[in-house]
This record gives sequence, structure tokens and C-alpha cells, in this order.
Amino acid sequence: MDVITRFCKIYTDICQISPVDLEGVYADDILFIDPITTHRGIEEVKNYFANLLTQAESCKFDIADIFTCSKQISSRHSNVTHVVNWTMTLVLKDNAKKITLDGSTQLGVRNNFIIYHKDYYDLGEMVYEHVPILGFIIKKIKGKLAK
Repeated sequence: MDVITRFCKIYTDICQISPVDLEGVYADDILFIDPITTHRGIEEVKNYFANLLTQAESCKFDIADIFTCSKQISSRHSNVTHVVNWTMTLVLKDNAKKITLDGSTQLGVRNNFIIYHKDYYDLGEMVYEHVPILGFIIKKIKGKLAK
């Protein structure tokens, strides 16, 4: 099974995996970036997921598209070989509210392991809009900008 297939399988519902399962997808020297934090190395990524697993009831990704780059897209950290478009559905344990969010991930693959993972999504949509007063303000601002 190639690494992209393994990646898709794990992200079906990341609450159904253990952090050790990540070793079958990510290289030891993985650079993992999302709008909240940056993690360097498999141990940091496993700790990040372990923390997520304590907070989430479920976290499922519906992967819509996987694009293989015909030419590697160079960044200063890695070469992007794949772009994945997805919709995440997250349910936190302390709040039964379902958060649905669209995003994309750039992946760099080498030797059948992911060495580079960078997520792109609207952090406001994921976090800030769900904070009672702040969410109200952000939705008002978005409404005014949309006019």
C-alpha cells in the first residue's frame, strides 16, 4: 500500500487511530505545519495527535481530490508532491456541536513516507467563530464584507 493510500485510511477518522499508527505514514523527520502550530519530527507529531485524541469525539476527513504534482513545487522546506482537498467534520468531547471545515493539504513524499505536511484552512471558521462573543463579532464582520 502506498503512502497516499495509508494517509487517506488514517484520516478517515483520526480518532480511531493511535499516535503510533502515524509512524506508518510520516517520516521520522516530518515537518508538519497547520495554521495553529508547527511540529518537527515524528515524536512532536505523535504528541500533537495524542492531545487531539483526548479532546475530540470524532475527527473525520472526506477527501475530495488528490492531485499529484507533475513538477515538484519547491518550498524552502521540502518538495510538494501532492495536494489534497478535504472537508473535515470535527466533534469535540466537551461540546456536541459539529464543526465542518474545508481545507487543503500540501504533502511531500520521499521513500514512501510523508516528509512534509502543510494544512491550509480558515482558523476563524474552525475556532474563533465558535467562541460565543467573538463568534458573533466575526460573523457580523464577514456579513458586512460580503455586501
